[in-house]
Amino acid sequence: MGGDSLKARAQSLLEHAGIRLGGDRPTDLIIHDERTYARVFAHGSMGLGEAYMDGWWDVDDLPGFFARVLDSHIDDSLRTLDTLIAHLKARLLNMQRGEHAWDVGRQHYDLGNDLFEAMLGKRMVYSCGYWASANNLDDAQEAKLDLICRKLALKPGQRVLDIGCGWGEALKYAAEKYGVSGVGVTISQEQATYAQELCRGLPIDIRLQDYRQIDERFDAIMSIGMFEHVGFRNYRTWFEVARRCLPVDGLAVLHSIGSNGSPGRPDPWIEKYIFPNSVIPSSSQVTTALENLFVIEDWHNFGPDYDRTLMAWLANFDKAWPQLAGRYDERFRRMWRFYLACSAGVFRSRRDQLWQLTLSPHGVPGGFRVPR
Repeated sequence: MGGDSLKARAQSLLEHAGIRLGGDRPTDLIIHDERTYARVFAHGSMGLGEAYMDGWWDVDDLPGFFARVLDSHIDDSLRTLDTLIAHLKARLLNMQRGEHAWDVGRQHYDLGNDLFEAMLGKRMVYSCGYWASANNLDDAQEAKLDLICRKLALKPGQRVLDIGCGWGEALKYAAEKYGVSGVGVTISQEQATYAQELCRGLPIDIRLQDYRQIDERFDAIMSIGMFEHVGFRNYRTWFEVARRCLPVDGLAVLHSIGSNGSPGRPDPWIEKYIFPNSVIPSSSQVTTALENLFVIEDWHNFGPDYDRTLMAWLANFDKAWPQLAGRYDERFRRMWRFYLACSAGVFRSRRDQLWQLTLSPHGVPGGFRVPR
């Protein structure tokens, strides 16, 4: 298919999303290199993302552009061999076991604390904030941490496990505000080092450890933004680990992105450049994996809050870029903006959700009125 016909096909598809080529609206597409069309039609999201990284196209409102594309489902017309390969890899191989379990830590979370400190705000919390009554990122993240502590009904003297503890902020908050002790595990060396320093002087043990190795008793378990890296072949194992670590009267809160439909296909661009071996769970996968292990006391969805969180991260990243530019190049800047903007569009279009599941081993006697 020639360049003109590819351009015409692109324009026809984009019209379904209310986007024009060369238009003057914030979500209209500006093409700098005519090879963009062939690259996108040949490689789908991989071609779109790499073409953006190479400066072949731009749009003023990148999150708004993605929200329109995803809301109209025109991306379904761009299923390519790259997508199929990523899907088959996720379905047929267990890419989250053994040495592969550490890939996302090395490639993503070990990028550099300077990047995440600049982007994430006052607290190093790399997951969706809770904006129910918050007006800024820092307040939204503190509200999220407090919400989880209240859902766990934490009391002074209890011992808490944080599976995928990140930079240690959740455990630090729980220890300081609720008087608990705890253990946090992460597969990122950068995160572990940072968290150990952050929690110095508190009764918190930060370990560089795979969650599957944990076999000790805790009063409560939290896991915030880690389940997306577990992989569906390991969901049952994850819940078995959580169950063996909890007493009969313990509670767990699982905070995770979730997909609307049947088990999701990993996006090949995200898989290559941002989160290797990561898959968004579906509700059916989660419920099947926890059968006969936990009672779901509550399933809380506040997915639209992730749009606001990501937009705040993007604004922080753009503001901090002059200080970051000495370490990261222009292609990285465009890659990171594409990642944050595309993610914001995903949640704005309601294609993905943000779930908090509150779980008990056998059900709280008389029920548990879960806080909001």
